[in-house]
Amino acid sequence: MSIRDKLMSATKDAMKAREAERLSTLRMMSSAIKDRDIAARGEGNDGPVADADLMGLFGKMIKQRQDASKVYVQGGRQELADKELNEVKVIEEFLPKQLDAGEVENAVVAAISEVGATSVKDMGKVMGVLKGKFAGQMDFGAVGALIKARLA
Repeated sequence: MSIRDKLMSATKDAMKAREAERLSTLRMMSSAIKDRDIAARGEGNDGPVADADLMGLFGKMIKQRQDASKVYVQGGRQELADKELNEVKVIEEFLPKQLDAGEVENAVVAAISEVGATSVKDMGKVMGVLKGKFAGQMDFGAVGALIKARLA
């Protein structure tokens, strides 16, 4: 079942159960997918965006909400921070299981050996391999520092 199908099914279920907050998040996700499809058409891609790209999109959405939550907590707005974190939980339902630290380390080592990376200049190649294989399963911002440490 594709991400789009899962999203459509979850939206219908949320409507039937009258879960307003969950429904709002699911609709926001659908809207983001449609926006991404439109942007892809402008780039010359006629078909719908692949599930791997959608996982990356959802990963960005999660990061945005986590950052917003931190800002709200610093500003003393815990209710808004909780709303953002609830949205994160809903979005995470559509992503594969996140890799733990050991799995991330093994994936980085494997990707470095796969591309034959020897210096920080090869970091883009390593990231490309990781993003292709593990989209939505790891925080690529943190992985970047790990790759630099390995290649330095």
